[in-house]
Amino acid sequence: MNRVITFPSKNEYPAYAEMYMDYVKKDGDLLIQLKDSLEKTKEFVNSLSEKELNFRYAPDKWSIKEVLVHIVDDERIYGYRALAFSRNDKTDLPGFEENEYTQYADTDKRSLENIMNEYTAVRMATVALFDGFSDQALLRIGTANNNKTSVRALGYHILGHELHHINIIKERYLTII
Repeated sequence: MNRVITFPSKNEYPAYAEMYMDYVKKDGDLLIQLKDSLEKTKEFVNSLSEKELNFRYAPDKWSIKEVLVHIVDDERIYGYRALAFSRNDKTDLPGFEENEYTQYADTDKRSLENIMNEYTAVRMATVALFDGFSDQALLRIGTANNNKTSVRALGYHILGHELHHINIIKERYLTII
């Protein structure tokens, strides 16, 4: 649509999402940031060794590969929420149990190439989805997991959630290995 998707106001997302919003550029365009993040994340992840990808900084923590699959799972779920809200679906959408999703993802059986192919496909689908939303649709509000949020806030949440986890990988995983 060739327009800029601007940062949402604080009343468009729940307080817990602030931690993700802190990672994104407030004066940038969502679509440009999603595409830039895709390239930066791919470059970063592809530079990691198999040992690093399977590393856990504590016994009860996810491996880096599991974190990557979690990012993809979260993006799919938040993308669906954005689609539902943009279409004015008034259904209160459920939350999800991220630890159970990760437990049953069989990530250790997947190659990095397989994970990154899925990540790329999901990200490009997210970009196409948000690029197709009208300005009016971006401002629609829905409820998921008892939290009200706008469509555009969900897009920024997707981006900030990814950046949050990449930051954790750099700060908590790679400084220990």
